[in-house]
Amino acid sequence: MEERLQKVMAQSGVASRRACEEMIKDGRVLVNGKQAVLGDKVDPAKDHILIDGKPLAPEEPRQYLVVNKPFGYITTSKDQFGRKSVLDLIPDIQQRVYPVGRLDYDSEGLVLLTNDGDLAYRVTHPKFELPKSYVVRLRGKVTMDAVYRLRTGVILEDGRTAPAQVEVMKPDGDDSILRISITEGRNRQLRRMCAKVGYEVVRLTRTAIGPINLGKLAPASYRPLSSKELQSLKKAVKL
Repeated sequence: MEERLQKVMAQSGVASRRACEEMIKDGRVLVNGKQAVLGDKVDPAKDHILIDGKPLAPEEPRQYLVVNKPFGYITTSKDQFGRKSVLDLIPDIQQRVYPVGRLDYDSEGLVLLTNDGDLAYRVTHPKFELPKSYVVRLRGKVTMDAVYRLRTGVILEDGRTAPAQVEVMKPDGDDSILRISITEGRNRQLRRMCAKVGYEVVRLTRTAIGPINLGKLAPASYRPLSSKELQSLKKAVKL
């Protein structure tokens, strides 16, 4: 059965679908001896697919993990500065998995890891509007005007943000605590949104991705998704 090349690559655990698309664009993929282009369809049972000169590996068993990322870890597999990766927290996992979306080096909390390219694509693409929830500590007393601006969208250098769900929680000393849910995933988006309305983020923790909650998972620990959680997540992204 023929399917889009990037989907076949993602299903084999090469990388996320978006990353596979970039590999195709960069000319790193050959199909039956010819350089692949976006839009190509392949049948992995019949077509000979090479990535960087190496045959495409057979499809791996699916893995779905939740990691509680501590401060000081990155959510990519490689880093030019030699910083620790969330992948270092799962030494017992044999399959090649990758983080779904990003969470900043100086942020904490829930990260999904998987080798399911279809699911990763749907979780991260804004068109599926899957909410990601955070607890955000701000320096100073937040005003209702600032909360209103966050709720209705603020204009950043890369455009206006989509409306956010914002709940003001009990303050902690001179700091404000907000629970914020967004459906986008721009680079350092929440920090930039809060700076735009006049507040510095002191601490940022992601607590949920759609129906998946961090719960009581300890920092630097991981666990597999339960079958119930996986079904709920797939339903949320219409998979």
